[in-house]
Amino acid sequence: MRLSYIFTIAATFITVSALCLVAARSSVAIIEEGSRVSVRRALDLEAMTWVEVEANGLQLFLAGIAPTEAERFKALTVAGTVIDASRVLDQMLIQSRADIAPPRFSVEILRNNDSISLIGLVPAKMDKAAFVRDVARATGGAEIADLLQTADYPKPDTWDDALEFATRSLETLPRTKISVDARRVAVQAMSDSQKDKARIETELARRLPDGVGIVLDISAPRPVITPFTLRFVVENGRARFDACSADTKKAQDRILKAASKAGIASRVECTIGLGVPSPQWAKAAELSIAAVGALGTDATLMIADTDIAILAAQGTSQDRFDDVIGQLDVSLPEAFALQAILPPPADDSVPVAPEFVATLSPEGLVQMRGRVGSELTRETVDSFARARFATDAVDLRVRVADDLPADWPLRVLTSVETLSYLSNGVVTVTPTGLSVKGRTGRKDASALIAGFLSEKLGEAEEFAIDVIYREALDPIASIPTPGECEATIGNILQERKIVFQPGAATVDQTAGSVMDDIADILKQCGEIRLEIGGHTDSQGREVMNQQLSQSRALAVLNELRARKVLTSLISAKGYGEEKPIANNDTEVGREANRRIEFLLIRPEPVLETETTLEELEKSAQEGISTSIAKEDQEAIADEQN
Repeated sequence: MRLSYIFTIAATFITVSALCLVAARSSVAIIEEGSRVSVRRALDLEAMTWVEVEANGLQLFLAGIAPTEAERFKALTVAGTVIDASRVLDQMLIQSRADIAPPRFSVEILRNNDSISLIGLVPAKMDKAAFVRDVARATGGAEIADLLQTADYPKPDTWDDALEFATRSLETLPRTKISVDARRVAVQAMSDSQKDKARIETELARRLPDGVGIVLDISAPRPVITPFTLRFVVENGRARFDACSADTKKAQDRILKAASKAGIASRVECTIGLGVPSPQWAKAAELSIAAVGALGTDATLMIADTDIAILAAQGTSQDRFDDVIGQLDVSLPEAFALQAILPPPADDSVPVAPEFVATLSPEGLVQMRGRVGSELTRETVDSFARARFATDAVDLRVRVADDLPADWPLRVLTSVETLSYLSNGVVTVTPTGLSVKGRTGRKDASALIAGFLSEKLGEAEEFAIDVIYREALDPIASIPTPGECEATIGNILQERKIVFQPGAATVDQTAGSVMDDIADILKQCGEIRLEIGGHTDSQGREVMNQQLSQSRALAVLNELRARKVLTSLISAKGYGEEKPIANNDTEVGREANRRIEFLLIRPEPVLETETTLEELEKSAQEGISTSIAKEDQEAIADEQN
């Protein structure tokens, strides 16, 4: 009995032990499979399908061939975030370097006068220290920020040649960005003039080593032409340009084509510059040159801004002159004013009448020619003109003559004074009268001139006034509207960008002329509400791009303040990369997206609530009722008092 009792107890213990062993094995299997599945899922989410995952009890083995050491370490890190890292055993191998494609070696050299930045990936076997010394030597010891990284791969065959070419290019490029790889060197730089641009491009092309391509983007500022001038002359049957200006390459081609049709046979130069007074300049020049050619005789064409003058040769057919000039006058753009002169035919039987002519050009030059009665009168006229106008703007070409009317000196001085009422024009004095012809920006100029001449010469004196008012010459009426200011600045920024030092918010020195032109426009416009918007491409972090665009917009605002522009109504805002105007996948698109914009801040429209006739009548009735009730209350109060 006692023995059976012991046997029963022992059997019970054995059974329980067996059950515990089975349960433990099941738990380990569940944990093992759960860990393997969880780690496998985490690795798949990271696109690391090359990792093989096996579990043995609580230990997890990672096997497979990692593309790089970084990928192997990343796999261990991912597994360690799912289970305890101490349970992860590394059995992974690194892919042989011979099986991995070498990286693309490249260097970007950014130079801003006295500082250099070197950015990129270079071969480890390259003498990087020597390269940095060569760059410092080529730039005169400029401060260098070395941000180059290295990789242990063979150097491409033309790598050293490309770097040497880039280093030598720095000697002549104080502001540049040079992008170098083994097969190509891209140079972006700014030159001081078109001539300097041509010289730089020629020098760089000559230095280029074999096996290396080159991409050049050398920009040059266009000259400012003031006044915008064109002078076309047909003399002795041969045509020539004394001056030629155009605002675009397309306008230049149109003008030269018209000149070729009018008789110019040789190749001529027509300067492309800034300061065009009208977008219709090319059309006006084209039509005027064609008119001179249609006259069929010697003639002179002079265009200064929007003033066009044609002087035909004496003897030109009056009918042809009238037809050609009439058609030109109708065809010219509205902004341009035409003055055409056909000298009268010579008549030897009629004695030449004396005259004095005073001319004021659109540029402010005064020329006086003709006759005066004495040396004293000539000196007086010269002194009076130089006092009334600028000293260096007076050209006196008169001679002393006898037999002039007694009041001739008075009429001559009066004619010079009359010029002050005109923006440009001519006053002619003859024995029989005085004539005034020209253009002005004062609407009451004709009345003022008539009153002045009557006061000086007497009411019975004969004089003729042909003065045309032009709004463009009016200092008040010619003030552009805010919309016109916005459009004008937009046109400038389409032609020339505000350039910043690479990676910085400092306006580059070459953008000074752009800022000057914008400042001049804003001074003409007065105080208007504008927003200076800064924009970047999508390269780099979004937060950094926004900060850079904000800093650049503020830099432009400060440049305007430095030029004495009133900026109390002008704000600066950085938009970063959120408003692209081109595709950021191309260099051309990214360049377009890196920009500054001036936008007019327009007031929000106030919506007016339409009120029907019934609502008006109801409001009126309510007003009357309220008024009556108020009067009743006041009457009751008076009775109580």
